[in-house]
Amino acid sequence: MTQSVPARCALVLIFVAIGLPVQLLGAQPGGQARRGPQLPEGVKAYRDMAYVENGHERQKLDLFVPESSEPLPVIVWVHGGGWQSGSKTNCLALRAGYLQQGYAVASLGYRLTDAAAFPAQIQDCKAGIRWLRAHAEEYGLDPDRFGVWGASAGGHLVALLGTSGGVEEFDVGPNLDQSSHVQAVCDYYGPSDFIAFVTTPNYERHGREDSPETKLIGGLVIENREKAARAAPITYVSEDDPPFLIVHGDKDGTVPYNQSELLFEALKAASVPVHFHTIHGAAHGGPSFSDAVVTDMVREFFEDNLKTGVGKEKEPKATTSESTASEPSASQPRAGIPWQRIASRQDTDRDGKISKDEFRGPARLFGRLDKNGDGYVTREEHEAAFRPLEKPGS
Repeated sequence: MTQSVPARCALVLIFVAIGLPVQLLGAQPGGQARRGPQLPEGVKAYRDMAYVENGHERQKLDLFVPESSEPLPVIVWVHGGGWQSGSKTNCLALRAGYLQQGYAVASLGYRLTDAAAFPAQIQDCKAGIRWLRAHAEEYGLDPDRFGVWGASAGGHLVALLGTSGGVEEFDVGPNLDQSSHVQAVCDYYGPSDFIAFVTTPNYERHGREDSPETKLIGGLVIENREKAARAAPITYVSEDDPPFLIVHGDKDGTVPYNQSELLFEALKAASVPVHFHTIHGAAHGGPSFSDAVVTDMVREFFEDNLKTGVGKEKEPKATTSESTASEPSASQPRAGIPWQRIASRQDTDRDGKISKDEFRGPARLFGRLDKNGDGYVTREEHEAAFRPLEKPGS
């Protein structure tokens, strides 16, 4: 049954009003959505390729490869949906333009909890990575430059890909002669420690029988601590993990902000290169994750770890940055954290300005703020780029 244009527009408005993803309007039987955005010229699309022969219908991936004379780095997107919904069709790396920036993009499907409990999901993700490596020469991919990116449940799975490189029980199925290791992990608000998750005040509902977390591990989290630890990325953190970029909103009502805090601290303690960006006022996803501050940071992270920085030894730095959720009009600057608060945290020598070495944000943001190019950000430059946050009730 097809919908008229007015009827579809009305449904879009309803979905937006109640907070449901518009992509659900295009859902097909079996949970697969209609095919994603139009591709640039010269890109070859390989859809619904089974990475497990004669496997489950979800054990498939889509691969998009731009024309190139050299093997390309790969960004693998892993979708969210509470491990019980979602589709590989809704691929953020495609919408963000990484094909045009010299990357191949893969979007990975995996078995949901209605088909199998953990560790099926991470086993599938690793099988997909191994399949891509086994076919790297065929499709023009560089097997030594694989980055992964996911949000929510997808954030959990990419974090687990990053930390569980040596966990043999997660590597099962075909192409076991290939590695499932990855070289960079971008984790958007993924769970990292399920015990801490369900015991965080106001998040206790995730410990109920009908919660996604219960379905994932096959029992109540608090009563199955060993299973919960087995599914937690934080369990496997070690010094040989790849670099991480973690992004989380501090008003996330679905996955507590402490999940990213805990993962950051564990990676920091293990001397893994990690950057943790907080979006103040942001919830579970939303437009703030598409702000230039965040998109530039993600682009720079993949550029550094899959292109310009390949082969260079990574310093074990643990750094943080922050921005503020906002939806400004084109005529006004974005809302920002007050200068006094920025300076109190970053102006370590108390000279009234922030040097490039003191600055905690991404290098590209510093370059935009430092209008006169003198190597410092002043209060005037900061306030020209960001309007102050309004106080509640003002």
